[in-house]
Amino acid sequence: MDFTYSEKTELLRAQLSNFMDTYVVPRIGQWNTEVHAGQYPVSFMEDLKSLAKEEGLWNLFLPHLRADEPGTQLSNLEYAPLAEIMGRVPWSSEVFNCNAPDTGNMEVLHMFATEAQREQWLVPLMNGDIRSAFAMTEPDVASSDATNIETSIRREGDDYVINGRKWFITNANHPNCKFFILMGKTDPEADTHRQQSMVLVPMDTAGVEVERNITTINHHSPEGHAEILFRNVRVPVSNLIGKEGDGFMIAQARLGPGRIHHCMRAIGMSEVCLELMVARSQERKTFGKYLHKHGAIGEWIARSRIEIEQARLLVLKSASLIDQVGARGARKEISMIKVIAPTLLTTIADRAMQVFGAMGVSPDTPLADFYTGGRVLRLADGPDEVHLQTIARLEIKESQDNLLKAANYLTPPNRA
Repeated sequence: MDFTYSEKTELLRAQLSNFMDTYVVPRIGQWNTEVHAGQYPVSFMEDLKSLAKEEGLWNLFLPHLRADEPGTQLSNLEYAPLAEIMGRVPWSSEVFNCNAPDTGNMEVLHMFATEAQREQWLVPLMNGDIRSAFAMTEPDVASSDATNIETSIRREGDDYVINGRKWFITNANHPNCKFFILMGKTDPEADTHRQQSMVLVPMDTAGVEVERNITTINHHSPEGHAEILFRNVRVPVSNLIGKEGDGFMIAQARLGPGRIHHCMRAIGMSEVCLELMVARSQERKTFGKYLHKHGAIGEWIARSRIEIEQARLLVLKSASLIDQVGARGARKEISMIKVIAPTLLTTIADRAMQVFGAMGVSPDTPLADFYTGGRVLRLADGPDEVHLQTIARLEIKESQDNLLKAANYLTPPNRA
């Protein structure tokens, strides 16, 4: 497999890196100051979005982008290294309209929405005029298994009536969030994977109650990881996405590319952690030696580089497979990167914090935020254990044809 970046990708990488260095990185301090003062969205976001759109750095994540839609059509493999660059500053994806969960919602609407739904919700989302949320996980069930979802979507005449509680719903506290794609059950008696459906729920619908913005490891995200009560929420039947019972299938289609984006952003953060660790190790001394000359820290630096390169190659392989055979055909690889990338980030962030000492756990570096992001990512889009089970199950299934071949490598003792 050849993962050499194409000329098109290299040009975009250079353009995006230059944009980040010129306009985004210098704003990190201002972003922190404004958000900590309670100002969100930050004052400069719309200006940066306009600049990005002018430069053609807009909607880069959608392989099936139409010619009449805003953005640049890229494959998953072409977009992956750009996601890595954006990941270096976690809030920067919004600048390029490549932020989750909007990207996943745009993919869903792009694949399954009616023309009326596209016009009302997809067009303003692709233009960056609004934000959105994806309401799936629930506090009372293990939502890593989507068949557990209990929120009810009951039809009454020309409406659906929704009742349920969702939590850790990203973006729901963003002032520009205008709608949810909500997953619930339309038919609890149907086959296990045909009980769920997805509907569009405008944010201002009566009965939608955003109860709190949940912190993660005491980290506050201004866009929100909200807990939301849907109490007798009524929406028209025309807000159904696809058909009744399509919810599980749509969720699976949504998650594949999104995991590529998450994992490459995690690699971008890991690169920043390593860069900071290397720089710090060359400017601080203990016991008469620079830190990098102490054996343990030199080993951390080396292992971090090895681990980043390994993870990046596997994510690029997964992106290539999605492009070639779709997310279903790349299930094992997608699960593998979903385990590897967050663990990589927390491991390297932890090493970097140790090299920085007290400063490493302070807000003077991004390391604590990166560590928190990595730890949360080990649960987001499915916990490690679910992905490990998937990998093991697929490995066992694929091994059935090779059992006799494997037996040829055994050399039992001669008992004659």
